[in-house]
Amino acid sequence: MQAKPTIWIKQTSWQSSESEIRRIRTAVFVEEQNVPLDLDFDGLDPNCIHWLAYADNSAVGTGRLLPDGHFGRMAVLKPQRRRGIGDAIMRAVIETALTNKLPELFLHAQLTALPFYSGLGFIGYGEQFMDADMPHLAMKLRLR
Repeated sequence: MQAKPTIWIKQTSWQSSESEIRRIRTAVFVEEQNVPLDLDFDGLDPNCIHWLAYADNSAVGTGRLLPDGHFGRMAVLKPQRRRGIGDAIMRAVIETALTNKLPELFLHAQLTALPFYSGLGFIGYGEQFMDADMPHLAMKLRLR
């Protein structure tokens, strides 16, 4: 029986990890979900805190946090999904948000991801909307 790979999370910046972040998001959003490249790479990345998730020594997941508490661009490579990687990224994001005394986190969840974010305490609000031809719902997590 093969040993389960070790998963670890690293907080990083666009400036130091652009190639790994770009590789993961391009595979998930652009190639798998057909999101236009210029919609995913919106010019906001240099102003964000980023996280990379590693399984053994390979980057397999990412996410970003804008200064206003908006989390997004969560992506985990398809072969690595359902192994707790997204959960590990989100727990690191929540810890950072608490440390930085943000009042809340908010995000735009694809409808397929609602159970995942709800399980972390996020609550949906407003009407469903389309983003990159996929239905989404705004969600928030109060931190204080």
